[in-house]
Amino acid sequence: KLNIGVDIIQHGVEGLVYLLTESSKLMASIPFDKEFGISEVDFQDSIHVLGFSDELNKSLLQLYLDNRKEIRSILGELAPRLPSYHSLEWRLDVQLASRSLRQQIKPAVTMKLHLNQNEDQTAQVLQTDPATLLHLIQQLEQALGEMKMNHCRRIVRNMK
Repeated sequence: KLNIGVDIIQHGVEGLVYLLTESSKLMASIPFDKEFGISEVDFQDSIHVLGFSDELNKSLLQLYLDNRKEIRSILGELAPRLPSYHSLEWRLDVQLASRSLRQQIKPAVTMKLHLNQNEDQTAQVLQTDPATLLHLIQQLEQALGEMKMNHCRRIVRNMK
C-alpha cells in the first residue's frame, strides 16, 4: 500500500523502538525529579538532528511522553533477576602430609556462598588455593577503584 520496501519499514520500526526504549531507560536530567526517562527538551534535541519535520517531531514527542512510564515498566519486567548476596561461610584446610609425601603443605580455602534469588535461598560451594584467592581479591579491588573514576560513575548514572 505504501510502495515502500519491507526492509525500509522494518528498519523504521526498529529505529522507533530503539529511540523510545533508550530514551525511557535514562533517568531525568533534572536532579530530584521522580519522572522517568529524559526530559522533553533532551528528547526534542535528540530527534532534531534526524531531520524530521516539526509536525513529525511533535508526534514523536507526544508518543514518547504518553508511553515512557509503560515502556520503563516493561523494560523493568524484562530485566534479568540476578541473585543477591546473603552470607558467606569459609574454612581453611591444610594438608600437612600424605602417605607418599611426609612433609608437604597444601592449603585450600573452601567457601559456601549463600545467595537470595526471588525469595529463595541457594548456596554455592567454592574451593580455591590462597594464591588464586589473593589474585581474585586484587582484581575486585581494582574494579572497585575503577568504579570511583568519573567516567564510570557517569556511565552507571545513565544506566539507572
